Amino acid sequence: MALNYIWVALFLIAFVITLGKLIFLGDVDAFQKLVEGLFDSSKSSVMDIALPLIGNMALWLGILNIGEKAGAIRFLSRLVGPFFNRLFPEVPKNHPATGQMMMNFSANLLGLDNAATPLGLKAMSSLQELNPNPETASNAQIMFLVLHTSGLTLLPIGIIAQRAILGAHDPTDIFIPCIIATYVATVVGLLAVAVKQRINLLDSVVLAWLVGLTAFIGLVVWYFTVYLSHDQISLISKVTSNLLLFIIPIIFITGGLYKKVNVFEAFVEGAKGGFETSVRIIPYLVAMLAAISVFRTSGALGYFVDGFKWLFSFLQVDTRFTDALPVALMKPLSGSGARAMMLDTMKTFKPDSFIGRMACVFNGSADTTFYIVALYFGSVGIKKTRYAVPAGLIADLAGVIAAILVTYLFFG
Repeated sequence: MALNYIWVALFLIAFVITLGKLIFLGDVDAFQKLVEGLFDSSKSSVMDIALPLIGNMALWLGILNIGEKAGAIRFLSRLVGPFFNRLFPEVPKNHPATGQMMMNFSANLLGLDNAATPLGLKAMSSLQELNPNPETASNAQIMFLVLHTSGLTLLPIGIIAQRAILGAHDPTDIFIPCIIATYVATVVGLLAVAVKQRINLLDSVVLAWLVGLTAFIGLVVWYFTVYLSHDQISLISKVTSNLLLFIIPIIFITGGLYKKVNVFEAFVEGAKGGFETSVRIIPYLVAMLAAISVFRTSGALGYFVDGFKWLFSFLQVDTRFTDALPVALMKPLSGSGARAMMLDTMKTFKPDSFIGRMACVFNGSADTTFYIVALYFGSVGIKKTRYAVPAGLIADLAGVIAAILVTYLFFG
């Protein structure tokens, strides 16, 4: 229901603003730009997203099927079971969905976007099998989606690479701020959903995992900053991500051979579902990206940013960060849009400027909430999202606030 209101609101806001441009500014091309953007987004949602996703889906669902037959997913389920059984009480112990969710979170943690989406869609499909009301999001699906949209990432490889391309003196200097911001978003998203679902966060197992994860992230940050140079951080980030991206299939295939699984047939069997899932999500992608396109083309974001700048000026607050706000406002709507705005901000203000760095931290502080909701829930036919969108936006807001604070702390 939330998506319905948001979708309608995006179109209506775009229409009102564009009509105002035509009437008051005499911009006779305003609606033409809107319509062109609408058709371009419809085309790109299929050609640039859905079709390329078919290959990734087929590859990773095939690899995942090998892992399931080899017992790797059951092993992961047992490993994280004590923690996940408390966060996802509706999911039976040692259910494959637990291992699939763990793989999705791990891929996100390492910045492996190409692997994370197919693994996440598979996990959502498994959770749907446990859903008593197929058209309504279950508690487990909402918890999984909010944790996913919070975008917890240890290695923001794409952002570091873009900073290097644009000539940043130290492309990795946003490494720690990004980790802090996205971790805050994840914890706040977890707390918001846990409170709504009445999950006991004071349980000893839950506390142990949260403290352990916090300590692990802190240890990684400490080691990278104390013992590694900036060039080494960039190199290790790149090598580690690509190594793990390839070593996962090797481990699954080796495990399958050990268990005497016909790995080729298992791969083909799993890969068949990639095409079906990719085709099923096309209507949801077209609908969401069309609304985002008209909203962005209308110039609504610019008016929102101007409003925030006026508000903070009135409150006598430093308004420098508002020049990077388009990235933060676009991020929940479109990852590609936020990335384009981040690049534009760095080109305009220079990558080593306060605003350039702020834009990068904004881009790394959370994930694309509306896109992920449409993609993941659409893939399993869920129409009633309940409180998934508000909880995801609460996590996004926490990430934005944390991004502002840590950027001022590190670079202000």
